[in-house]
Amino acid sequence: MPLCSRPPSARRPGLDALHDAGFTFEPGGTYGLGGANGSGKSTLLKLIAGTSQPTTGTVTVNGRVSALLELGAGFHPDFTGRENVYLNASILGLSRKETDRILPSIVDFAELGDFFDGTVKTYSSGMYMRLAFSVAAHVDPDILLIDEILAVGDEYFQRKCYAKLNEFRARGKTICFVSPDLGAVAKLCQLALLLDDGHLKAEGDFSRVLDAYPELVEQSEENAIASAAPTGER
Repeated sequence: MPLCSRPPSARRPGLDALHDAGFTFEPGGTYGLGGANGSGKSTLLKLIAGTSQPTTGTVTVNGRVSALLELGAGFHPDFTGRENVYLNASILGLSRKETDRILPSIVDFAELGDFFDGTVKTYSSGMYMRLAFSVAAHVDPDILLIDEILAVGDEYFQRKCYAKLNEFRARGKTICFVSPDLGAVAKLCQLALLLDDGHLKAEGDFSRVLDAYPELVEQSEENAIASAAPTGER
């Protein structure tokens, strides 16, 4: 049964972030999501997470989704790290008792020390990421969405995060991962989707999809040169 599927939809007048992008994420798959800035990657993750709703077409998700989309998203700046853990866990449907059980693991993984009981508005970007990833990784999601947020962490914590993601993969969890570090994506992901201007250009085996990316970049450069050229030179 698909975890997420969106049938193609007719393009409407105006700017659509995504259009004609039908696909299925199979349970247990690890997907890299590629494409240039503005290609629709973040919009796609927001649709799967449920923080945005499609204007046309449908998104169907089966299972608990945990998402790391924007730095600090879902955190109340005036709450402490501990209070934000309970807030986020309750949004994801965990009871107070369930959150009490996983809290020590979140504290240990985040390694925030005394800052864990300080207000989140005092956190650095790296501390935000530590707390966000720790919560997302310990609420036992069926689907984990990550949108470039790991890039703000220090190397030590990034390694911890990738080790945790490999553990998720071994447990058959579904991961959708966006990162500018193609090396990290290649190590983690077996499958990939490539977006261009909201269109799904390629999907399937990661290496095959990755091979298609330079062609898109080259075509974009050619289009940009042609657009900038005087009318008589086109």
